[in-house]
Amino acid sequence: MARRPEILRKNKDRVLIAFFFFIILVFALIVRLAWIQIVDADELNEKAVNQQLSDIPVKAKRGEIYDSKGKQIATNIEGFEVWVRPQQIRDTYSGDKKMDIAAELAGLIDKKTAALEKVFNSDQPLVRVSGFVDKTTRDKIKKLEISGLEFTNTTQRYYPMGTMAANLIGSVDSEGHGRSGLEAQFDQALSGVSGRWLQDTDIMGNSLSYGNKQYVDARDGYNAVLTIDEILQHYAENAVKQGMKKTRAKKIQFIAMDPKTGDVLAMVTAPTFDPNNANQPADKSDKAKYDKLSLKEKSAYLSEMWRNPIVSDLYEPGSCFKLINTSACLEEGVTKPSEKFYDKGYLDVDGVRIYCSVRSGHGKENLMQALGNSCNPVQMELVQRLGKKKYYDYLNLFGITKKTNITLPGEQSAMIRNQDSITTVDLATMSFGQGIALTPIQMITAASSIGNEGMLMKPRLVKKLTDSSGRTVKTYKTQAVRQVISKKTAREMCKIMQYVVDEGGGGNAKIEGYAIGGKTGTSYKVKNGKYTKQTYASFLGMAPMNDPKIIVLCVTDTPKNTMYGGVASAPIVKNFMEKALPYLNVEKKAAASSEQTVTVPKVTGKSSADAKSIITANGLKCKVLPEKYAKRKFKVVDQYPAAGSKAAKKDTVYIYAE
Repeated sequence: MARRPEILRKNKDRVLIAFFFFIILVFALIVRLAWIQIVDADELNEKAVNQQLSDIPVKAKRGEIYDSKGKQIATNIEGFEVWVRPQQIRDTYSGDKKMDIAAELAGLIDKKTAALEKVFNSDQPLVRVSGFVDKTTRDKIKKLEISGLEFTNTTQRYYPMGTMAANLIGSVDSEGHGRSGLEAQFDQALSGVSGRWLQDTDIMGNSLSYGNKQYVDARDGYNAVLTIDEILQHYAENAVKQGMKKTRAKKIQFIAMDPKTGDVLAMVTAPTFDPNNANQPADKSDKAKYDKLSLKEKSAYLSEMWRNPIVSDLYEPGSCFKLINTSACLEEGVTKPSEKFYDKGYLDVDGVRIYCSVRSGHGKENLMQALGNSCNPVQMELVQRLGKKKYYDYLNLFGITKKTNITLPGEQSAMIRNQDSITTVDLATMSFGQGIALTPIQMITAASSIGNEGMLMKPRLVKKLTDSSGRTVKTYKTQAVRQVISKKTAREMCKIMQYVVDEGGGGNAKIEGYAIGGKTGTSYKVKNGKYTKQTYASFLGMAPMNDPKIIVLCVTDTPKNTMYGGVASAPIVKNFMEKALPYLNVEKKAAASSEQTVTVPKVTGKSSADAKSIITANGLKCKVLPEKYAKRKFKVVDQYPAAGSKAAKKDTVYIYAE
């Protein structure tokens, strides 16, 4: 009996200890419950939603890109995305079977087996394993009967013209976002807005018949209608392709514009790439070299391949720039087309002797002949008369000092010395296109003003954006920038440009029956701050010179068999113009025998009535420009062709009222 109190005390202690541990356990459970409901609430709620809700994005259809006539340049092909539910894969398959499934699926979607095994072990509820498969591949995957796979409709970008205008149009990345060119510039408009497919599911990802379902439709991207003409682009591509073979050049840049609107009609860069497979060069020999590069080198190579040098690369334009210099000097009245010069082959400028390309000199020549001979000393003399301030004023007027703001990514600004720091020698060399660097788009835009009666236009690539039903949602109008030179000066420059082709160094661009004008250009390339023996050989052509409808600039980078623009680039422009002018409905004049030709009479300064009578009396036709003056009386301020030139009977003489 004596031990009973001791036993009772021990039992009481055990009860107290058990109760104490019970209290601790209950407290721990309460703390854990509070932690789950408060601290981990958001995370656990998200996991629950992910397990119970299927949320698959519905990709918007990317807008298409059309040429000016409605021909598809970039479109989409229908396909499917492949999605995996890792938890369902793990619950259904294990061990070797899961590896076998990974291997079978990898072979169909062009993935590595190890990458799919990693996806199968992911803690994500839903993972996309392929961004695009076609219907045939999807059907093959379905035949595998893999539990935990889902498909959603999608599209893939497709370029039916292949490499055509690739550097202009650009390409998209693996996610369908614009990576370069117009695809990148208009990515937001083309992309549209993605939708979503939401539905309640069980833990295996199966749709619940009593669950909620919601489908938010995607909004398709807008279509872009370009100024590019697919036919003219095709002519340009072929001309450049032949030019690459003949010149064995490093690169050729080619652009055609309508000088009256600023519309870009064709734009070519060679070599180029295929945007359908933009991650490697299109040329087999280039691909072989590319495959040997490191990852870093490949990245740099691709970036260079995708860029558009017409807007992104600077070059010294050489003698093509004499058109700008001469226009400014004519406009300011420091010279005139009939002025006589004497070229001895060089000019001394502040004690520095600067030579012409023909060191023996051209001797006696007028301004028109000086342009035809591409005479440097005449240009240097003219710019000295014009002066530094006026020269820079005209650089600004012609748009050389600023970007053109064409709707393409990566446009560069010209490299021009500061006005206050240049010397007289610097000014002299700039007059013939050395010591000043600009982009090809700046050069052709500036020169286009000559073919548009002196009015500078902003270059345009996109006419409008339309929705999926074809309704116009945004229009990009042609935009006049400013009057750069007078109509009179522009007409004088057109005559000079035609002389360059008819009688001067641009003869390789001459086409029988068409009034072609132009200017050759040759400049040495700069590397590491020094001039090399490599050249940019360029030619700028325009036609027809009485009423220009197209202007073309071809820049041949490092031709192997010549250094001159008149030899390397002028034939490329001719090749293009021979097909482009008939396509643009430019009338071809038949060649006339000496018995069928007449001398164009001088009617400048006469009344319109007298001018018409004189012209028709000589067996020629007469047309008034601008046409609004056709039925008015006025004094003729200019004429085309010039007085004294030869013309076929029944040819048209244009008389100008202003």
